[in-house]
Order: sequence, then structure tokens, then C-alpha cells
Amino acid sequence: MRRWLTGIGFYGVVAVILLVALFPVYMLLVTSLSSDANRFGLHYVPVEVDFSNYRRVFDQSGMMRALANSLFVGAVVVGASLALAVMASYAIGRVKFAGRGVLLMTILACSAVLAGMFELARATGLYNTLWAMVLAQTAFTLPFSVWLLTSFMRELPVEVEEAAILDGATPLVLVTQIFLPLMKPAIVTTALLAFIASWNEFLFALTLTISEDMRTAPIMVSMISPFTFHETAAASLIVTAPAVALVLVFQRRIVAGLTVGNQVR
Repeated sequence: MRRWLTGIGFYGVVAVILLVALFPVYMLLVTSLSSDANRFGLHYVPVEVDFSNYRRVFDQSGMMRALANSLFVGAVVVGASLALAVMASYAIGRVKFAGRGVLLMTILACSAVLAGMFELARATGLYNTLWAMVLAQTAFTLPFSVWLLTSFMRELPVEVEEAAILDGATPLVLVTQIFLPLMKPAIVTTALLAFIASWNEFLFALTLTISEDMRTAPIMVSMISPFTFHETAAASLIVTAPAVALVLVFQRRIVAGLTVGNQVR
């Protein structure tokens, strides 16, 4: 009886959490599928399903380009962050030298020291280009990428590394051919978190660009006009959908990446 009541309580708490988390998304979906004729009043189901809001969003000048800009910036940021983070995590996690902890803390602190990014972009001629956002967002995502991969790198078996060194493996071979295959779950998790952070980033994208053809999707949604309330809901779901889809596709690898550190001990 006690176990039965515990199970009911557990699933009841889960149900409440899901309701609180998903109800706003559901209402956003209902709003996006409603026509302007039903703009007044609260409806928990669409009075009539109307996809014209999505069509009008895509008809807006620059929307497709903004989505492409976000995809480009996100892909480059993920690639750059992983390339740098894997090498840095190997150095911090496997190579013994004085000040490793201080260096890791310094890298983490760098995520908060980005006030001069605007001046840096202007000084280098990158202002109002996608590369300015790539630079800023890479600097923003790199610290937590290094932290995640370093935590995993430290848990990899020492015997694997020692055997490879005895066979004459160089540090580059160790990283690319020995550790990378073992780090796939952690790399997928880190890449997904970096992409979502880049895809949803608003402040840098707003500060470092000024022309419409350089805007990313979040900026375009906030600036396109005139938008009705229903069209804004549709645009918000369009921008959110890629991140949600990635999480659903890679959810098993995400869980594996977050728990693998305990499994390899």
C-alpha cells in the first residue's frame, strides 16, 4: 500500500511539472492555429484550424534568410567550440601541470567578460557580419563546453591512454583516435547545448548587426511588423521547433552524455 501511494505521489508530481512546463507551449500552438476572427476570448482548443498565420510568417521578407543565418552561426559556433574545447579538455583533464584548476576557473570566468565584444567587432571590421556573431557566441559557449568535456575527460580510464602512449601515440593521435570515439555521448550533449545557446541568443545578435539581411531568427521575430498576435505565436513556434526537434532526436545520447562520467569510473 505504501509503495502504491508513493507511486501515485511521484507520478502526480511529474504530471504537475509537465502541465506547468507544456501548457504555455500548448496555448502558443492553439493561438498560432487560430484566425484573426477569433482573437478575442480565451480558447483552449482552436475554434478552426488555420495555417495561414504560418504562411504569412514565411511570406515576410527576410524570414527564411534569418533562419538560414541562425543555422549557419549555430553550426560554425558548435564546430569551433568543440574543436577548441576537446583540445583544451585534454590539456586540462589529462596533462598534469601546475595551475590546472585556476586555468579552468579562468576559462569559466571568461563567459562573463564580454562587454568589449562590440568594440572588438568594430576594430576588426566584423561588425554587422555573421562572423561577429560567430566570434561572440563561440566565446560565450566555449567555457561551458570546456567544463563539460573536461569533467568527462578526467573520468576516462588511464590504462587506455598508457597503452596508446606505449604504442607511440602522439597527443594529437590520443585526442583524435583514442579519446574522441569514447567521448561521443559527451560531445553530442555539448554540441546540442552549444547549438541551442547559439540558436536562441538575442543580445549579441541584436548588438553586433544592424542590417536586415544579417539578422538571426530571434531578432527577425522581434522586429518584423506588422504582426498580429496569432502570427507572433506562429513565428515563435517556428523558431523554437528546431531546438525541440534536436532534443527529441538526440535525447538518449543527451542522457548518456550527462551520466557517462559515472559509468566509466
